[in-house]
Parts: sequence; C-alpha cells; structure tokens
Amino acid sequence: MTTPQKAKEIAQILEQFFPETPIPLHHKDAYTLLISVLLSAQCTDERVNKITPLLFGRADNPFEMVGLSVEEIREIIRPCGLSPRKSKAIFDLSHILIAKYAGNVPDSFEALEELPGVGHKTASVVMSQWFGVPAFPVDTHIHRLATRWGLTSGKNVETTEADLKALFPENTWNKLHLQIIFMGRSYCPARGHKKEQCPICSKYGVE
Repeated sequence: MTTPQKAKEIAQILEQFFPETPIPLHHKDAYTLLISVLLSAQCTDERVNKITPLLFGRADNPFEMVGLSVEEIREIIRPCGLSPRKSKAIFDLSHILIAKYAGNVPDSFEALEELPGVGHKTASVVMSQWFGVPAFPVDTHIHRLATRWGLTSGKNVETTEADLKALFPENTWNKLHLQIIFMGRSYCPARGHKKEQCPICSKYGVE
C-alpha cells in the first residue's frame, strides 16, 4: 500500500470515529483563543480550561490585560507551567495588539508569528480554528502519531507538517488535525499503547 493510499484510509477512519471536532480550548473570540493556545504549550488543554476562566475573569481583552502586571498574570497562570515566560509574552503581545492593531488579533501568519510567545504552531491554530484559513498545526503529539502511522519520516515538526499537507487535501486540514489529536487521546497514547486497541495501528500493524 502506498503512503497516499494509507493516508486516504486513515482519513476515513478518523472521520468515522470523530465526525465532530469541537475545539478543545474554551474561548469566545480570537484573543481568548490566542491566549489559550499560548498557555497550552507543555500543558494539557484540560488544565488550561481550568485556568482561563480565572484569567479572563480579570482580563479577556488586551486593553484589560495590560492593566494587570506581569506578576499578577504569572500568579494566575502558574499551574500551566512556564509561567514567567508565558506571563511576559501575554503582557507584551497585548501591548502590541493595542499599538499596532487597535486591540484586534491580526489574521495573517506573518503578523501572528511576530508576536511574543507565538510560534508557527500557535499561529496555525488561530488561523485555522478562528479565521478558517487552511493550516495544519503540528505539535509533538501529531508528530508522534504521524510517525507511528507511517505518514512521515520527518525528524521534526516542520517536516511532518509539510508531509501531512502533501498527503491530505487542503480543505480537510483544519478538521483533520483535531481528529488526529482526538484519536491519539482516545486510542493511541504515547505511553501504555496497545496497537490492537487503536483503530489505525491495529489495521496497519503499527507498533
């Protein structure tokens, strides 16, 4: 079986198991999504969703966020990890959004990736899930699954992203990256993985 054939069948399995793909991070607009994705680095979505109501209860837009100090932000988001770096990034990017974009979140990869603490993966999530622009956000989880399923031989997330974009139709990217995440969480974990319990690994003999 060729890799494109396998990719097509995997997409069908993902659609069968996860036809609906709600965005895991709670948010109400582009700004709260951006902050939530930033907080999710090396932190579970579940924990982020417990912390953001506390943070957004104090400040859910850049104008209110800059009214807090970096120390206040850090204390609220401490459970998410990397709080010194993340709190400074949230404070600084909020200032930039006010100064350059009238408080709005820009709708381009380039502008987003210029913001403090916002890398390509975070920008891709915001572009795909809020602005509806085709993107394929690849984090370490998707990289691991794509490698395990034989969809990439990439040594890093950048190569994996390029491989996945080449394998799947562009109009499926935004949904597909969430389906892969859900499959990993439900059936294909990094630890304690049992291939016979994974609808994809069991079919293709992947360890």
